[in-house]
Amino acid sequence: MKIICCCFSGTGNTARACGELLKKLEQLGHETALFPIRADAERPALADCDCLLIGYPVHGFNAPKPVLQFLKTLGKAQNKTPCYLVRTSGEPLKLNNASGVTPKRILRKKGYAVLGEFHYVLPYNIIFRHSDGMAARMLRGLELRLPADAQKISALRPSLAKAGPLARFISFVCRIEHTAMPVIGRHFRATERCIGCGRCASVCPQGNIRMEDGRPKFGKSCAGCMGCAFSCPEDAIHTAVFNGWRVNGAYSFDGGPASDDEICKYCRKAYLRYFHEGEDRPEISQ
Repeated sequence: MKIICCCFSGTGNTARACGELLKKLEQLGHETALFPIRADAERPALADCDCLLIGYPVHGFNAPKPVLQFLKTLGKAQNKTPCYLVRTSGEPLKLNNASGVTPKRILRKKGYAVLGEFHYVLPYNIIFRHSDGMAARMLRGLELRLPADAQKISALRPSLAKAGPLARFISFVCRIEHTAMPVIGRHFRATERCIGCGRCASVCPQGNIRMEDGRPKFGKSCAGCMGCAFSCPEDAIHTAVFNGWRVNGAYSFDGGPASDDEICKYCRKAYLRYFHEGEDRPEISQ
């Protein structure tokens, strides 16, 4: 089976999750290909695709606007092509299930058979910085889930998530981000710490940043991925109204995973439930 994954990723979390999932699928004998959803990226040819994966980070309990725009440009599916959603977020709240409502509707109108959704928790690139121990435990949670999820895709088994009325309402309210971020993003700026390396421009999936006289200039198509601020080697990007939530610098996943006692207080019960699902259930951990 030829499996194509189209992935939007600003700071690398979603690309990492999708890449590791594809490795598991390759071990099961499938042919895979990963295509980034970027303004400057090659578009995949889906005519000979046997299964489509769509990867995205959850932005305010929604799929990012560029993902929805990408889905709307897809051609009609051939013979009800099976499709799965692969999403990542910084917290394991069930509210995140609502982020799949609109992508599923678009894909079904295009003739795709949306069979399932998989959700992985990886560290925040906005709001606050997780400890490296939390990051390591999140990575372990991902690795524990991948074999079972790959088996479901391999067998084309259904695995759909439910989004209740409250989740859908909160998602609808938070969708204002799709309109607001292009406006807010125009007010991002480089501080005096900027060394003109161009890293922010190179990582931006929207092509929203250009270098001018050695300084980044921000355009009108920001999607709020925070790749620019997260990836800046000098922590030189001021993110306007979100500056107090700015997270800078890659996490280290190499240390020991945080113990239960070290889990952050924010959404603590949800994190513990998510971690224990992977660590305690034989059908996931084996």
